[in-house]
Amino acid sequence: MYQWDFYTVLQSFDLFLMGIWTTFLYTVGSILVGVIVGLTACFARLSRHGIIRLIARSYQELFRCTPLLVQILWAYYALPMLLGVSLSNTTAGLMMLSLYVGSFYAEIFRGGILAVEKGQREAANAVGMTGVQAMTHIILPQAIKKMLPAFINQSVVQVKNTSLLYAISIAELTYMTSVVNSETYRPLEAYSLAAVLYFVMLFPLTQVADHFERKMRRSD
Repeated sequence: MYQWDFYTVLQSFDLFLMGIWTTFLYTVGSILVGVIVGLTACFARLSRHGIIRLIARSYQELFRCTPLLVQILWAYYALPMLLGVSLSNTTAGLMMLSLYVGSFYAEIFRGGILAVEKGQREAANAVGMTGVQAMTHIILPQAIKKMLPAFINQSVVQVKNTSLLYAISIAELTYMTSVVNSETYRPLEAYSLAAVLYFVMLFPLTQVADHFERKMRRSD
């Protein structure tokens, strides 16, 4: 019978806290950059110019159709060789996380905008609004309500995506869990505790997403 020993693992709880903090920083940083990238790609996809739409879609498909782990490893090991410059693991990790989540955000934003009834745009044009004014004052406020649940769900996934940064030795939660395991030789306890910590971080966010989804269905 296996003898559980969480006490030994909990003595290194400060390492878990360090991992949580790093996970938080990379999650928030990549989401903020990803929103900017996603909005840019979204409006590029909605552009009237075919070349701009093609570039934006190519970016989306490239990042959505390849594994994030491969992207991170490629950016850290291969990209510096191609560019002839050094690239730190923090830069490579944040860049790939941001570009990856931005490709999904772009589709979420685009779907939310296209879900707004065409009559809303026509009404805005009828009262003399420019395209920018109509987007800012009429379309986006309605689109945000529609895209919010999907946006939160994708952001929850992004928290889990940070665990892949362990591959380039970034001290997020999964990496620090492996450090604790190497010090204590208690893999079952270490990774069980890590799973609990991820759950504690993510469960409230999933409930928020569910709340907004229910609220949106009632308003519809």
